[in-house]
Amino acid sequence: MRIVTAGPAHVAVLEGLHGQCFDEGWTAEDFGRLLATPGSFALIGAAGGEPAGLALCRVAADECELLTIGIIPFYRRRRLGGQLLAATLAEARTRGAARYFLDVAEDNTAAFHLYYSAGFTQVGRRPNYYRRGGAGIAALVMAVDLVGAEQSDRSGRGEPQSR
Repeated sequence: MRIVTAGPAHVAVLEGLHGQCFDEGWTAEDFGRLLATPGSFALIGAAGGEPAGLALCRVAADECELLTIGIIPFYRRRRLGGQLLAATLAEARTRGAARYFLDVAEDNTAAFHLYYSAGFTQVGRRPNYYRRGGAGIAALVMAVDLVGAEQSDRSGRGEPQSR
């Protein structure tokens, strides 16, 4: 995957990718507003010469928040999400973030395991944070420290003990 920084000129591409990744995609205007927020950055991952995924983060003080990340269905299960996540972690460090947070739907086990293997741990839970089919789905709040040693890959160490 080739990863490039996205800016205001890419809002239509970001909108298209997000719409393919999620049932309720964000608009180009949404991306434009978010990118105009101080500390925000977006990345686009390309595979086979075409856009395959996106990530949008915001750094404030020494914390980074992952606002959205997604890989279009055709390119899923090819380790592209992990590459895109790693690129956001590196950019967050470059921008001075010491801690990185994200929310993940409680029932999204594939994403949970991706984050866990990248060193994230669960630090909270938001009941009914997501809506799907009229039902509320809890969000797990996960975090990882970005200072000190590089994050270890826990992918071979078994399942997390609590969720």
